[in-house]
Amino acid sequence: MGSPCAGTSKTAPPSHRKSPCITQMILTLNCDSLKRWFLEYQRDLPWRDSRTPYAVWVSEVMLQQTQVAVVIPYFLNWMEQFPDIPSLAKADQQEVIKAWEGLGYYSRARNLHAGAQYVLEQFNGVLPSDPQLLSKIKGLGPYTIGAIRSFAFQQKTAAVDGNVLRVIARYRMLNEDISKQKTVKNVNDWLEKQLPDQEHWLINEGLIELGATVCKRKPDCCLCPLRAGCQSYLHGRQHDFPIKENRVSSTSLYRLVSVIHCNGNYLVKQAAKGEIMQGLYEFPYFETGPRGWSEKKALREIQESMGLKCQLIDCQLPIVKHTFTRYRASLTPFLFDTNHLKEVDRCQWLSANQLKNQAFSSGHRKICDYILSA
Repeated sequence: MGSPCAGTSKTAPPSHRKSPCITQMILTLNCDSLKRWFLEYQRDLPWRDSRTPYAVWVSEVMLQQTQVAVVIPYFLNWMEQFPDIPSLAKADQQEVIKAWEGLGYYSRARNLHAGAQYVLEQFNGVLPSDPQLLSKIKGLGPYTIGAIRSFAFQQKTAAVDGNVLRVIARYRMLNEDISKQKTVKNVNDWLEKQLPDQEHWLINEGLIELGATVCKRKPDCCLCPLRAGCQSYLHGRQHDFPIKENRVSSTSLYRLVSVIHCNGNYLVKQAAKGEIMQGLYEFPYFETGPRGWSEKKALREIQESMGLKCQLIDCQLPIVKHTFTRYRASLTPFLFDTNHLKEVDRCQWLSANQLKNQAFSSGHRKICDYILSA
């Protein structure tokens, strides 16, 4: 807590002290305070201007594991390019992936595309409101279904994402791991009992907003409209919650990226189905380890694996850091030139203009943009 708030104890119990069994207590959510706070302090976000089922669907998928500030321009561009379900369903998948380029987690884009095709085929392009029907659409999980039902159709149902889990876990001082499905169901069931009969969707939006702006990893409790009833705050233990298992540690990757040029063309490969970067373009690369490779080793490997005789043009290009799923990749690009536009297995030669129009993985897009601007 940044600064003490009025009316609270100055001494907090030690964090190792066992919490009271809050889950067994009759604890209610102050929905009126939350609603007033949300209506006064909510952020101005473009998807709140149009609560159509399609707009809610797109925005919620984009917001998964992606910051709001990053999503805003992508959402606006997407809705201009694919304004409705039929236009998305009829688009070419590469066009869809290109529109998503830079957002990461590209399975989200592929699922949106496949989902739109399913909705067009099964429901004439109209997103259903029935949860059983929504669950059959590729990529829609419990939270996204709850969000669509609540925000678009104004049905009385909970929408529990990571922000809501964090808020409720602190509010109830919940001694359960929020990464467990059992806990998510617990929170969902409890929240549905708290929702008022009128404007219940504002409570879901308010909790999400509260978790995103106030009840963050380091909470600013003095700004919270729920602090009077928040059990972890009242016990001085807001930093001990939520309880969550340690994340799987990330794996470091070290790659030499071979940018091979020949008469205005560049050699690239498109990740195959089932690969992490499925459908995205990248320059050929080699796993090198943290010490990297010498110029001689790089030239030898290119000749042995691709059958290309090259000469090194530049090995001083900026190193690119690229994080995806549980990996942290360090990409070291080398620029090579060859005189032979030779066919290479699983690769293709693209012109500079073609490079601009294809969807690249984020790290390789940075390399591509640097090469094209040099």
